[in-house]
Amino acid sequence: MRLLRFQAAILAAALAGCAAGPDFRRPDPPSAVSYTPSALPAETAAAPVAGGAPQRFVPGEEIPSQWWALFRSEPLDRLIRRALADSPTLAAAQAKLRVAEENRRAQVGVFFPAVDGSASAARRKFSGALFGAPGNELAPFTLYNASVNVSYALDLFGGNRRELEALQAQVDYQRFQLQGAWLALTSNLVTTAVLEGSLRAQIGATREIIAAEETQLDLVEQQFRLGGVSRAEVLAQQAQLAQTRVTLPPLEKQLAQARHRLAILAGRFPGEAGTLPEFELDGLDLPRELPVSIPSSLARRRPDILAAEELLHAASAGIGVATANLYPQVTLTGSLGTETNRIRDLFGGGTSVWGLGAGLLQPLFRGGELTAKRRAAIAAYEQAGAQYRETVLLAFQDVADVLRALEMDARTLKAQSEAEAAARASLDLARQQFRLGAASYLTLLNAERQHQQARIGLVQARAARYSDTAALFQALGGGTWSATEGGIHR
Repeated sequence: MRLLRFQAAILAAALAGCAAGPDFRRPDPPSAVSYTPSALPAETAAAPVAGGAPQRFVPGEEIPSQWWALFRSEPLDRLIRRALADSPTLAAAQAKLRVAEENRRAQVGVFFPAVDGSASAARRKFSGALFGAPGNELAPFTLYNASVNVSYALDLFGGNRRELEALQAQVDYQRFQLQGAWLALTSNLVTTAVLEGSLRAQIGATREIIAAEETQLDLVEQQFRLGGVSRAEVLAQQAQLAQTRVTLPPLEKQLAQARHRLAILAGRFPGEAGTLPEFELDGLDLPRELPVSIPSSLARRRPDILAAEELLHAASAGIGVATANLYPQVTLTGSLGTETNRIRDLFGGGTSVWGLGAGLLQPLFRGGELTAKRRAAIAAYEQAGAQYRETVLLAFQDVADVLRALEMDARTLKAQSEAEAAARASLDLARQQFRLGAASYLTLLNAERQHQQARIGLVQARAARYSDTAALFQALGGGTWSATEGGIHR
């Protein structure tokens, strides 16, 4: 009776196609209704300088897949197209995806019978003692065999299906990793191009300041020769000029490094950086409208969140695999072939052999191994769940940080433009008064220093708006993806 009940349970499980362990359920969308504690302004502050236009946040609008086109730079577009085609980082991510896809295809084979052909030839000699006649000597003989063997493991409790589910989750994980690499590459190219433009502007401003200070030094030296100023004032102007010149080599070093980084991102050697387009801040347009996806959709857009979800999916399937290992495993086998001691008779009449079999394996005692592995799988699922929640929280922090940064960047640029204008006017007045003898040299020197700092600060504040705009598109997960761009739809 018990055997009949057990057989009925196995048959019912096979017909129902059940799989041990929990069925995966995607995490619910985040409950957050906003990225920041307080509402964002309708638009950012404006500044009367290049790159100082106000930016407007547009909630719920779709981000274009080629979001960098919003900067309206054809050289940047060309560079990114080249990098997407030649990047070794993307090539490695694509190869990882293919590995995962082939591993999944390999797992599909377990759902079909395994059919193997075999052939053998063996020289044997038996002792007469085997037949109760130890004194008899039996002649050696050769045995030839050719057969086809079939085996099939019934997936009654879904262990193989859960394994296939886990491998499919790994495929999707690698797909989202590829999407993340695609987004990171494009974002790094844009921010590095902005950095190059910022450094070129700072170098240009520094050279103009050096030229002005050299002119000022010539004037001070003339006045010294005429007895209008002291030797100390000449030395002070020389020191100011030397200090300004000192700031130039570090900027040029950073520019060279930025060019090298662009080359590497584009899949080129640093020595080929000269073949890449050069970038200026004036060659980039600041996007005026910034699409901001709604918070509840962020978890369906960011590649890192989607990848973490697939790891959670794989861990859920792992529980099913560990659970199925606790239950019986049934294997069916069969063979058909021929066996003879003369090779010419191998396929002749009377030489056929065959066999049918069924095997049942029920773990009875493993010292707690299987139950411990199931508990470990449950713990791994809990770990993946915690890591998923952490990834979501960090993603929301990224968006909140960059949204506030854009707001503050605009205010900083406005204040910096006012500071630069005031410093420039102060310097012009100080120079005029110094020529007329109405101002001391110390007043002129302070005006020069303030203008230098304000001029460089203005360039840096302007570049920050461009960089943080690119950071926003990256934080929001980029735009709508297509298979040709390295992403997938969800």
